[in-house]
Amino acid sequence: MLRAYNFNAGPAAIPLEVLERAQKELVNFNNTGMSVMELSHRSKDYEDVHNRANALLRELLGIPDSYEVLFLQGGASLQFSMIPMNFLKENETAHYILTGSWSEKALKEAKALGETRIIASSKDSNYSHIPTDYSLDGIEDGAYLHITSNNTIYGTQWQDYPTSPIPLIADMSSDILCKEIDVEKFSMIYAGAQKNLGPSGVTVVIAKKDFLARAQSNVPTILKYSTHADNKSLYNTPPTFAIYMLSLVLEWAKAQGGIKAIQKNNEEKAGYIYAAIDDSEGFYKAHATQDSRSLMNITFTLPNEELTKKFLAEAKERHFIGLAGHRSVGGCRASTYNAVPKEACMALAEFMNEFRNQNK
Repeated sequence: MLRAYNFNAGPAAIPLEVLERAQKELVNFNNTGMSVMELSHRSKDYEDVHNRANALLRELLGIPDSYEVLFLQGGASLQFSMIPMNFLKENETAHYILTGSWSEKALKEAKALGETRIIASSKDSNYSHIPTDYSLDGIEDGAYLHITSNNTIYGTQWQDYPTSPIPLIADMSSDILCKEIDVEKFSMIYAGAQKNLGPSGVTVVIAKKDFLARAQSNVPTILKYSTHADNKSLYNTPPTFAIYMLSLVLEWAKAQGGIKAIQKNNEEKAGYIYAAIDDSEGFYKAHATQDSRSLMNITFTLPNEELTKKFLAEAKERHFIGLAGHRSVGGCRASTYNAVPKEACMALAEFMNEFRNQNK
C-alpha cells in the first residue's frame, strides 16, 4: 500500500502503528465482541481506556496531581468562549498576546463576554514573529493572560513562554507534545487533538485545580469546567473513539522515548526543510523570522505564483500532500507534526533542492 507524505495542517498525520493497531482492534476490542465505538462509556472496558489516556498524558507531560486533565468536545474554538465564560469576571480584564488568526479568534470571543486588552501583537508584520517588546507590568489584577503557543498559518512558535503575574493560559493545539514544557508555568493548557494527539473530536484541557475553583457559577452546566472535573470527563457521553485513539497515540509517544526523544526528532525533521530554505539563495523565503520559527509548521514562499503552482503540482505527483500555504500568507506550508516520519521530511527537502536547481 502506498502511503502519502502527509504534511496536512490538521486533521493531520497519525502514526502508522497506531492506525494499524486500531484497524486490528476495530471490530473486536479487548475480546468484547464489539468495537470501542460500540462500548458503553460507563463500561469497565471503556473506563480503562479513559483512565489510560489520562495517566499517559500525565506521565508524558509531567502533570502534577494539583492539575485536572479533562477530555472535552467542541475543539479549541469552544475553549475560546468557555474560558472567558468561566474566568472573566465583571470589573476584570482578560489580556491577550496576538500571534495569528487563532489568537484573534480567541480574543473575539472574550470581547463578547467582558473587558479585554491586547498586550502585544505582531499583526503589523503579518504575524512573522512572536512579540518580545512588551511589558506585563500593571496587569496584576487581570483575569488571565492568553497566548497561542504555535501558529499553524504563519509558522511561528513561542520559544520561551511569558512569566506572568496572573494565570497564564495557552492554546497548544498545534504543538502539544512536540517539545518539553514546564506545565506548572501555566494555569491552563488546552489543545484540539487533530494535530499531535490523534483524530479530531476530543479536546484536552489541563488546568490547575485552584484555578478552576475560581470560576464563576453563573455558567451553563455543560460549559462549566467543574462539571467535567467532578465527573472525570464523563458527565455526558464523551467522544469515546477519539479518546481511544488518543490513548494509542500517547502509548506510541511513550514508546518513542517520550517527549525528550520526540523533540530531538522534531528538531532534526524541521532542520532538513529549513536548511533547504536557507541554502536556496533566496529561491525559497521563510515567512517566520529566525527566532520565531516553528518546529511544527514550516511556511515559505517561492519567487512567484507561477512557480508556486508548479511546485505544488509536481509535489502532488510525488505524493507530497497538504503543502499549499494558507491564503493569508500564500506560498507553501509543511506541517511536520510528531507523526510525520523523518523520511518524509528528508524526501521533501530533497525535492525542494531538486526543484530549485531545475527552476532557478
